[in-house]
Amino acid sequence: MSAISADEVITAGLTAGLDAVGIAPAEPFEFTRATLVERREQGLHAGMAFTYRNPDRSTDPGRAVSGARSLVVGALGYRRAPSARPDRAAGRVAAYARRDHYAELRSALSQVADLLRGAGHNAEVVADDNALVDREAAYRAGLGWYGKNSNILLPGKGSWFVLGSVITTAELDSSTPVPDQCGPCRRCLDGCPTGAIVAPGVVDARRCLAWLVQADGDFPLEFREALGDRIYGCDDCQEVCPPNRQAESSSTSTRTGDGDLEDETAWVDLVELLELDDDELMARYGRWYIPRRDPRYVRRNALVALGNSRRGADPEVVGAIGRYLADPDPMLVRHAEWAARRLGIAPAEPVAARRLGAGAAAPV
Repeated sequence: MSAISADEVITAGLTAGLDAVGIAPAEPFEFTRATLVERREQGLHAGMAFTYRNPDRSTDPGRAVSGARSLVVGALGYRRAPSARPDRAAGRVAAYARRDHYAELRSALSQVADLLRGAGHNAEVVADDNALVDREAAYRAGLGWYGKNSNILLPGKGSWFVLGSVITTAELDSSTPVPDQCGPCRRCLDGCPTGAIVAPGVVDARRCLAWLVQADGDFPLEFREALGDRIYGCDDCQEVCPPNRQAESSSTSTRTGDGDLEDETAWVDLVELLELDDDELMARYGRWYIPRRDPRYVRRNALVALGNSRRGADPEVVGAIGRYLADPDPMLVRHAEWAARRLGIAPAEPVAARRLGAGAAAPV
């Protein structure tokens, strides 16, 4: 086993393409574990599994790597110059979901892990899974502070970053934590379209659009108008954040390059999406978190966005909704009916009710 320093590891991460790297001790996140349990008991997780599934595991790096001593935490920026909204019925995709940013992150972290293994230490990459609370690892590694929307804000760079760690048995000097810099600002709380940020650092997933587009069942009726043109994710609390705006104006968190790919996935043609068969839809959008890997939920989101499109006079839109009014899936019929009413093209009576028979009520 050869000696390796924190500076060598941090330099390796930056050379691999990470925008920021820090180091934290691999101690259990006791406060985070208690917080996850408390919020789960309060129902704020809305059934979300992820790190809520097993808080004891997701807050203890030693569960992933026996004898873990350190966390090498990396941040990779994903914000790119925004593309223009197309002149058609289009669904918006949140910036973090427009391409597989986590594949790039894992690749960079893997180079750090290889360096540590080469020095004789065990090292495992964890990112965007149930193994570790990435934001708490980043906070402990001094990458940034917790914003009031619960995202990690990097000094001078903002929060447009994906986060991940290398858990290792190497004992490395830890980085210095970053103090809170939000002050009295509450723009993310006030800017959330559904009021999902119920207190500084506390998000009620039952109201969060970024979670609801990933949840199963009908999309909640009370939040369909708030969904607007989104079909996956929501960036509103980051877009109104002053540190993010300052970083974007100085171009420190906005990447260039891969423009064609970014433009291609920032907006999705809703009519075209609703015409795709299951295999085609999953081939294009299967990297998203989709309940039970069932493409009907992507169609559900698209129908809500179509209902909010204000394109009730567009023959293609009318045709798409008409096809789904006759779909064999009752859930999709319900969402098509809502979209039709929203656009002023509602049928004489609810299709779902006609199928259930006189006197039967169907949720919409």
